[in-house]
Amino acid sequence: MMAKETRLGQIVILNGAPRSGKSSIATAIQEASDELWMNLGADRYIRITPEQYRPGIGLRPAGIERMEERPFARREMIEALVPTMYAAMYESIAAHSRQGLNVVVDAGHHGDYDIPMGILYDCARRMEGLPVWFVGVRCPVEIVWERRRNTWLREEQIPDDTPPPYSVHRWDREVHNPGIYDLQVDTSKMRPEECGREILKHLKHGPRPAAFKRLAAMSAGDRK
Repeated sequence: MMAKETRLGQIVILNGAPRSGKSSIATAIQEASDELWMNLGADRYIRITPEQYRPGIGLRPAGIERMEERPFARREMIEALVPTMYAAMYESIAAHSRQGLNVVVDAGHHGDYDIPMGILYDCARRMEGLPVWFVGVRCPVEIVWERRRNTWLREEQIPDDTPPPYSVHRWDREVHNPGIYDLQVDTSKMRPEECGREILKHLKHGPRPAAFKRLAAMSAGDRK
């Protein structure tokens, strides 16, 4: 008797800067869909990473953490592990899809490391043959900065009229490079629930995904 063929699970990669609303959208997709969606994003992966290796795949663009948060030696050690961590996370995503499980992922892909590594392009190649939608989660830096002040930085009581620092602008610029997406949402204009429904609608009625196929054919030198 032949085994029943398993339908591939759909994959949604939400890519955006910290506090742009990715995690809330991931939850909204899980709650709005009649199907099972597993959340295997960066937030989950960072939680299973030992403290001495954090932020791991959440490492910021080159130059920022080195100056503001961690000595270069620590950053250099973590950065060397980041490609392997991303590869492992994406292989896990692929395994879930091949078992018929839908997967939603919050990510913050950027290529601004001390040494070009082409992580996004490698991850895209690992998803070959799988139904992957790459979704850009946009939000103006002023609103991202306001959210950071009201959450992570609340105890510092930063004045409301303090402009977004360079690090916030750099994150926003680097995370959306090269800007190839199947769909984009703006969390300053839509609530997470609306974004989630829009993404699910696109999966059902929109064109087939093509962004990861294009990215898989690129290399780190194609970023700019």
